[in-house]
Amino acid sequence: MKNNKLLKNLRYILLAVFLILITIEAYLHQLLGGGKSPSIHALCPYGALESLYSLIFAGTFIQKIFSGTLVLLIITLLIALIFRRSFCGLICPFGALQEFFGIMGKKIFKRKLIVPENIDKPLRYLKYIVLAATLYFAWKTAGLWMNPYDPWAAYGHISEGISSLTGEYLIGFIILIVSIVGSLLYDRFFCKYLCPMGAFYGIISKISPAKIVRNNDNCINCGLCSKNCPVNIKVSELKEIKSAECINCQTCILSCPEKNALEFKIKNKSVKPVFVLTFVILLFFGGIGITKLTGIYQDTPSKISLEAKTSEIKINPEEIKGYMTLQEISEAFKIDLNELYKKLNIPNSIPKDTKLKDIKNFIADFEVEKAREALK
Repeated sequence: MKNNKLLKNLRYILLAVFLILITIEAYLHQLLGGGKSPSIHALCPYGALESLYSLIFAGTFIQKIFSGTLVLLIITLLIALIFRRSFCGLICPFGALQEFFGIMGKKIFKRKLIVPENIDKPLRYLKYIVLAATLYFAWKTAGLWMNPYDPWAAYGHISEGISSLTGEYLIGFIILIVSIVGSLLYDRFFCKYLCPMGAFYGIISKISPAKIVRNNDNCINCGLCSKNCPVNIKVSELKEIKSAECINCQTCILSCPEKNALEFKIKNKSVKPVFVLTFVILLFFGGIGITKLTGIYQDTPSKISLEAKTSEIKINPEEIKGYMTLQEISEAFKIDLNELYKKLNIPNSIPKDTKLKDIKNFIADFEVEKAREALK
């Protein structure tokens, strides 16, 4: 039991580390711009799923998505195939955020609240509708259609200020607040009811050879496995846990006081929780490390403005990014700064080191897309 508690804490530490790292990256992205630090979209595997249609039929990623995002998708797909939804249970920073608020909620309310089953079960299918809808519109529009409604994108733009959260990301911010408040009351609220990535991994996990097995002979029916499950699966009432809802966090096994009453098995071979955690983390970081060393992994765009300074070739307007300054765009397009101001229909009083995405602070209805159109 002592080792189990240690592994439980290790899992929380891992989740906290991932959440902190992504939060720092999101802040740096807002501070330094997308050319120097990846966006929160580039670091989420779902972005690659949204970009899949464009990649297959046009050979390009949609805006803000790069080869590194595809690498993350492939790695997490492998994890889902071997270890079911372990990405959700051991790595996902948004899942971590909800789980930590869930822990706070239990301390505040002194008990774990559960949505009645007749309401809970139908609501869980919502995430599959969200998955289908977001992929359809992302593939149809060849863009991050979900962006304004994405609570994780809203989280990544908190450091940008209230204007961003009440503007472009208003709906996403509302969903973020609902998810956090919901997680205070009910475990992993967004994961259970709205997460399209969780829905996708859930589908993939159904073909995984892995499962959690409850051994009746060893089980003492204490119910601790069900009580501690963050997605409210009734583990103590099942012989095998193969539900698409299971995030394979190993919490049920680590909460069990009886040896071998619960086991994680891959093709009937038992795998200890410590090895599940180890293999998942090694697969995740190993995949990223190898692809970075081989030059495959990329999560930021090429510094096209710098390349354009020494080249006679002008950049494609579609390559203009919101993090680029007016000065950088002027240099990239070989166009006089005053002429650029005229083309963009903005006053010369706006500083030349202003990022394109920040012009909306001076002109409320200014959009980066309009700038791309103006420079075509």
